[in-house]
Amino acid sequence: MAATTSIVVISAGLGVPSSSRLLADQLSAAAERLGRAAGMEPVVTTFELRDLAVDIANNFVTGYAAPDLAEAIAAVEGADAIIAVTPVFSASYSGLFKSFIDVLEPRSLEGKPVLLGATGGTARHSLVLDLAMRPLFSYLRTRTVPTGVFAAPTDWGQGGADGAQGAGLTARIERAATELVREVAASRPAKSAEGAGSLPAVATRPEDRSFEELLADLTAPRTS
Repeated sequence: MAATTSIVVISAGLGVPSSSRLLADQLSAAAERLGRAAGMEPVVTTFELRDLAVDIANNFVTGYAAPDLAEAIAAVEGADAIIAVTPVFSASYSGLFKSFIDVLEPRSLEGKPVLLGATGGTARHSLVLDLAMRPLFSYLRTRTVPTGVFAAPTDWGQGGADGAQGAGLTARIERAATELVREVAASRPAKSAEGAGSLPAVATRPEDRSFEELLADLTAPRTS
């Protein structure tokens, strides 16, 4: 029996219902279906950040993660793959989305396959995927799939029926989910090799270290 593959979905939509959650569900359903077709056993877990907003804010001022937030953090940091979807506010990801990313340990996402999604009121906001979200996840050293998925109101309405989506959006969802499944499959041999100790350790570069670590080196007593 194949080992389970954890796909964690974070949706930063604020409304109920939310177009961001709708897109997140479409992406995760496609990834789950394609993962099963590839011989995986995907397990999808979805977190609505709107339900964690107060806990996220409290975490910033107290340094303590309430149980629900701690569960979400642990799930994201332990995931085999992440699907991240945000609405567009002021030509960028939402503040709630960024705040959740900020409570994660920066290095905890390194090497993880990530599928990016966003929703907005007009197709002009689609640039948020490449100009805001991709640089953020590049900084976190994730492996973002080439295809990001943006959905505007017209994308949902092109299907010709209530609640239907256009063929263009469906094609983008399928392509992005396929890329995510491929990334997950490609990452598995690397994980096995790490466990076997067959790969050399990668030296930590100065830019990979925190300010506190660099400061500790400068202030440490030197021996002659």
